[in-house]
Amino acid sequence: MFAQAFSGWLDRRGIHFSWVIVAITFLTALTSSAALGLPGAMMQPLSKEFGWDTEQISSALAVRFVLFGLMGPFSAILMERFGLRNVVVTALSLVAGGLALATRMTQFWQLVVLWGVMLGVGSGMTALVLNAVVSNRWFDTHRGLVVGLLTASSATGQLIFLPVSAWLIGHFGWRMAVLPIFIGCTLVAVLVLLFMRNRPSDIGLRPFGADPTQPIVAAAPMHITFATPFQVLRSVSGSRVFWIMFGTFFICGLSTNGLIQTHFISLCGDAGLSAVPAASVLAMMGAFDLVGTITSGWLSDRYDNRKLLFWYYGLRGLSLLWLPYSEFTLYGLSLFAMFYGLDWIATVPPTVRLVASTFGKERAGMVFGWVFAGHQLGAATAAYGAGRIRTLMMTYNPALFAAGAACLVAACIVMLIKRPAAVAAVPAARAA
Repeated sequence: MFAQAFSGWLDRRGIHFSWVIVAITFLTALTSSAALGLPGAMMQPLSKEFGWDTEQISSALAVRFVLFGLMGPFSAILMERFGLRNVVVTALSLVAGGLALATRMTQFWQLVVLWGVMLGVGSGMTALVLNAVVSNRWFDTHRGLVVGLLTASSATGQLIFLPVSAWLIGHFGWRMAVLPIFIGCTLVAVLVLLFMRNRPSDIGLRPFGADPTQPIVAAAPMHITFATPFQVLRSVSGSRVFWIMFGTFFICGLSTNGLIQTHFISLCGDAGLSAVPAASVLAMMGAFDLVGTITSGWLSDRYDNRKLLFWYYGLRGLSLLWLPYSEFTLYGLSLFAMFYGLDWIATVPPTVRLVASTFGKERAGMVFGWVFAGHQLGAATAAYGAGRIRTLMMTYNPALFAAGAACLVAACIVMLIKRPAAVAAVPAARAA
């Protein structure tokens, strides 16, 4: 009822309700990403209080990344069967509950359950698959820009919450740092209940940019089961393009969430930098990534997505290889934050576009779910692997060098993808 009335009010002012859906999805991803990033700031406080070493804590966080990724293909089914609103509210409840209950934990297995399982499943129920579903259902045009905007929300979550959380940890303890994100998840869940709808036809609208002469037709229900993701995986498993995207996205997760998001504050601590300045550098990366990812969405609507990915992975790899030589000065870290931050998640819009143009709009959400599973498996590998390396060698440098080299490999193999006709036709249409 609220959504229908608000949609009519916006329509009289020339605003399509799809942008409300984008705003709510942005806030959902913002709070979820802030919750995923928060444990990275907690590694040293947890180690001091409970005596857990870096490898132990990293293993719990690796569970989070694995579940976060593996939920991707199935989240598309949940959204189809139960609707966006129900899935998103459940996801936010799991995230908020996992954060809040962790303030009472005393044993390591509780960390695994709360910040590994609950945080992983809750965030994975939405993740980047929600962005792909919203852009494809609610928009006939500007899909790349929408994916860029929604993907950038993860950087914005970091930008807003991490410095505040680091300050709260330093002044009031790590338990108090959970409170802002818990409140954020609760408020966003209320907005989702009031305004989120499954498809434009649910409130009598066409997708944004659709032909206004076409009738508004409710989408036919899809016959899907929990076996459907495996059927989709089987149908695309013979495609070289799928495995290239899966592999490059594995490297994407390896070099972002798993390594930098999880270990950067600890890495800076090894160099003598306290948590608040380190979190501020992450926030700086978030600011640059906000610009870079939105720009990437705009570019992916207009240019060859393969070439965009080539530059994104290449620049990221070079920045990671350079980081150990930055001496962790203000100048060195600022330079790293700029080059690394600009393409932190900029890989997502061109990857989503390549998935949709190669495998079709209807299967895009589920196929991208499997590609995203590769991303999070890479993140889990780096989250645990970098922690293991730090415990054994007392330095993160080998992990940084390995991730940087992997990004350069990804930059090369992405060019093995044959240029899709849909992507090739975009510049011509623009020139016309």
